[in-house]
Amino acid sequence: MAEDTAKPAKSGKKEFVGIVKSDKMDKTIVVAVETTTLHPLYKKYVKRVKKLKAHDEANDAKTGDRVRVVECRPVSREKCWKLTEIVERAR
Repeated sequence: MAEDTAKPAKSGKKEFVGIVKSDKMDKTIVVAVETTTLHPLYKKYVKRVKKLKAHDEANDAKTGDRVRVVECRPVSREKCWKLTEIVERAR
């Protein structure tokens, strides 16, 4: 999954594509971002999953959606990501 890796946006901020795991909080979603890294000793690619809390102003994203999040200023103690677009809706 090449689109799941971090790539800088035009503003130089990090950008990830991931799956929404939770939308139970008001204006907040939890996004699981999967990356593959090369293990230094075994030279095998290992999947790593990082969960990010992102700001969703309109409460649009639902569980299972594929979304794009971008880095922003801290909105709260744990939220420093912002939802930019919903790439694919859950079925």
